[in-house]
Amino acid sequence: MPSITFIHPDSRAESVDAKDGDSAMYTALLHGIDGIVGECGGGAVCATCHVYVDGDWMGKLSPVGDDEDELLEGVAAERLPNSRLSCQIKITPELDGLVLRLPERQV
Repeated sequence: MPSITFIHPDSRAESVDAKDGDSAMYTALLHGIDGIVGECGGGAVCATCHVYVDGDWMGKLSPVGDDEDELLEGVAAERLPNSRLSCQIKITPELDGLVLRLPERQV
């Protein structure tokens, strides 16, 4: 089972097990990770699951789609080159050890 580490703005790290095929957002909500709101339930319409992908992990993710790119323009925290919506990150065995940093705010 792949593991994801969520880094909070205060540098606190929480590692959780993820199920293949689930989204990083769903995994965060399932494990009660503060900092992921997911108001739309993963429908890619609210941008309240914004994360910063750590290090070289960006190259292992599927590319940002047009809808995600548009939503990232309106996130509450600063958009950075490594910004993604966690609802659009689908967990695979290759993502074992994925590190996602949580922004200061989602709304």
